[in-house]
Amino acid sequence: MGNETANLDVSRVVTLVGTSIAIFTFLLFFLYPRFASGEIDPVLFQLTLIVIGVAIFSLVYAGLYFYTLTLPYSLDPAESGAIQRRGDLFWLVGYSVLLLEPSLILLTVRLPVVALVWLALWLSYIYLTLHEYRKALKQRVR
Repeated sequence: MGNETANLDVSRVVTLVGTSIAIFTFLLFFLYPRFASGEIDPVLFQLTLIVIGVAIFSLVYAGLYFYTLTLPYSLDPAESGAIQRRGDLFWLVGYSVLLLEPSLILLTVRLPVVALVWLALWLSYIYLTLHEYRKALKQRVR
């Protein structure tokens, strides 16, 4: 993996972490008062905050692995590949749960029909991701 690619991965992660923190701030600023007054589902609100936390930290961990690949010391190809795979895994987890977030927010504010459409879209993303992963594994085995 080239240094330029690793730098791009770090930049991508930083952007997603910033977006995730903005979403977290939005949730607290606009929905916490409604949570405190009992207007929204308290379990869904807390689950939503947990999911955004998982997204943020998965993306931060991915960024840490990608950043490691940009450091000036040299890594052997096997170690570099392992670091890249760990970064990719954390990025995939963070990105996937970040995409689940809108569904949870919509459920929290009691818009179930819209939330179910978003959830169906998220499930289709998960299906597509798994399908592509299996296809890539088959090609790697050959």
